[in-house]
Amino acid sequence: MLKAAELRQKAPDQLDTMLLDLLREQFNLRMQSGTGQMTRPSRMRSVKRDIARVKTVLREIQLGKKS
Repeated sequence: MLKAAELRQKAPDQLDTMLLDLLREQFNLRMQSGTGQMTRPSRMRSVKRDIARVKTVLREIQLGKKS
């Protein structure tokens, strides 16, 4: 699980890379779920929330908000 405070310390380029990796992982988990091969169903929820956290921090950076 990623913490928002940790994400705010990273550069936007790092966050973009992290977001891309999380989206790929989410896609792979959806494929595993569809074929019945999912080993950890709870990981899907965790990845979804991590994606939301990264997007939120990126948006804060875009708006120039300092927290």
